[in-house]
Amino acid sequence: MRISDALATQRPFFSFEFFPPKDDEGSLRLFESIAALAPLRPAFVSITYGAGGSTRIRTVALAKQIQAEIGLTVVAHVTCIGADRAELRAVFDDLARAGVENVLALRGDPPAGSVFQASPGGFAHASELIAMLRRNYGFCIGAACHPEKHLEAATIEDDLRFLKLKADAGADFLVSQLFFDNSRFFEFERRARAEGIELPILPGLMPITNFAQIQRFVAICGATIPPKLSVEMETRKGDARAVEDLGVAYASMQAIELLEAGVPGIHFYTLNRSPATRAIVSSLLAASAWRPAFAASPSTITSR
Repeated sequence: MRISDALATQRPFFSFEFFPPKDDEGSLRLFESIAALAPLRPAFVSITYGAGGSTRIRTVALAKQIQAEIGLTVVAHVTCIGADRAELRAVFDDLARAGVENVLALRGDPPAGSVFQASPGGFAHASELIAMLRRNYGFCIGAACHPEKHLEAATIEDDLRFLKLKADAGADFLVSQLFFDNSRFFEFERRARAEGIELPILPGLMPITNFAQIQRFVAICGATIPPKLSVEMETRKGDARAVEDLGVAYASMQAIELLEAGVPGIHFYTLNRSPATRAIVSSLLAASAWRPAFAASPSTITSR
C-alpha cells in the first residue's frame, strides 16, 4: 500500500524503523523483532541505510524480503551519498520491479568525523533526489524533517526553507527525527505550516532502553533531553531495567499527547528490538482517550 493512501484511511497509524544487521545473528534478531511487532498491524516498516550509504545493497535486499515474505508494507530508505545518478536509478528500478511502492529519500549522513560531499555525478540535496523520483517513478515519497533543526542548518529558518524545497519537489509525507520534548515538535509543526508545508508529518519517537546509548544518539542527531527526564535517567543509570521502564512510560506519554493533538500517526525507532515498542503500542491500542482527536481533526491529514 502507498503510505499516502494509508495515511488517509488507517487509524491507528503506527510505523517501525529498523536498520540492516551486520551478520547472520543480527538478521535473525531483526526478523524475530519484525515477527513480534507484525501482529500490531503497522502501517509500514522502514529499513535504513548505514552512514555513507554503506548498506545500500543490504537495505534493498531486506526491503524486498520483508515485503515478499512477511507481507508488510515497506518504506526503503535511499540516500544521495555514495552513489551517482545511474547507480541510484538502478536501485529504484530494482525496488520498482520488486513491487516496493514507498521510499524515504534522504541526502544521507557521512561517516563519523567526515563532511558530506556529493558523489561525482550524484545529488547534493534530498530535494534533487525527490525531484528526480517524481519525474521518473511512481513511488510514494517520504522525506525527513527535524523538529530541533538539522545539525548542519545555520538557523531554524534555513532548515525550514530546505524542508519547503523537499515538499515542493514532490514529497508526499514527512517523518521527523527523534525528539523527547513534544513542545519542540508542536512549535516545529506550527512553523512548517506557516511556511506553507502542508504534508502529513509523522513524529518520530525512540523509547529509551539504554542510558549510554541514548546519550550517543542525541549527540549525533541534535535532539535534546528535557532536564527533568535527564535527572530521572541519571538516577536510574545503574539499573538497566529501571531505565527501560522509564523509557516505555515516557514514550507512551509522549505518544498519547501527540495523538490527542491530532498527529496522523507515530513512527517508532526500534533499534531492531521489539519489547519496548511492543509495550508502548499495545498500551496505545488499549487506550481510547486519543481516538476522538482523529475523528475531530480530518484537516490534519493532507496528501499530495
